[in-house]
Amino acid sequence: MRALILGGGGMVGQKLARHIAANGLNGEQVDITLHDIAFPSTEITGATQIKGSIADAGTPETLAKTKPDVIFHLASIVSGEAEADFAKGWAINMHPTWALLEALRAEHEADPSYRPRVVFTSSIAVFGGPYPDKISDEFLSAPQTSYGAQKAICEMLISDFSRKGFIDGISIRLPTICVRPGKPNAAASSFFSGIIREPLNGQEAILPVADTTRHWHASPRSATGFLTHAATLDTDRLQNRRALNLPGVSCTVAEQIEALRDLVGNDVVKLIKHQPDPVIQKIVEGWPRNFAPERALALGFKAEGSFKEIIQVYLDDELKRPT
Repeated sequence: MRALILGGGGMVGQKLARHIAANGLNGEQVDITLHDIAFPSTEITGATQIKGSIADAGTPETLAKTKPDVIFHLASIVSGEAEADFAKGWAINMHPTWALLEALRAEHEADPSYRPRVVFTSSIAVFGGPYPDKISDEFLSAPQTSYGAQKAICEMLISDFSRKGFIDGISIRLPTICVRPGKPNAAASSFFSGIIREPLNGQEAILPVADTTRHWHASPRSATGFLTHAATLDTDRLQNRRALNLPGVSCTVAEQIEALRDLVGNDVVKLIKHQPDPVIQKIVEGWPRNFAPERALALGFKAEGSFKEIIQVYLDDELKRPT
């Protein structure tokens, strides 16, 4: 089996690649190709790295010609950057997906037996308010950011190309992945990880929103599980509804902080400093806060049951510090 991970140099892509290299998919060994603009210095044994931008002319066509069995599409710029740079957001987050799907269609038409599984990482940003207390699987997709609009359009493309039989696709709407290791990125949601990660590493963290802000989270470990499960799922069970809200944990920032306090004490929590940022506040206020992801749960997708569990995953996987 051959797997292509677009955005394979990022945190989730790297964790996914390491998991597949160690465990395979559906019991099969996998030849892994990673594509991204940059990669960490530590390579993954058995994985091929290709540097470049998915937006470069000819790149989607070149990658499609390798005829991977599974394509994990993680490549995008993050929400804050897509909102700040309108043209770049569309150039990276939408147009290359169209080019890739067209290239896969060409491969299918040349060889009708070729119909790859495409797992597209979408986002809860495809939704816009006003919101119910919990977003059900029947709630409409009406994004209020450019990033959300780009993800929603890609979902529709995945669905239509699957309907026509060119690919076998699924779009998974990831919760905000937390606690992310490494340095902060340009995502408007970056602080959700920062207020946990930085204090745990003895550094001050800035909280740019009110602690009453509620959001939807899952760990990097869950993200890997979501992706591998989506890659092996019987998509007939989707009944042609190929976009899924995934499970997670809904909590306020105050509840995040209390979970941190419960695990490691008040001295760590004292490193969180509240400095309101109106730009980030406005973006976050337009995001969904809670879900009832019944379809995904029935299909076997799993996440943590509390934010304390999410912090524990970071302690176990990144800091090797069991509590």
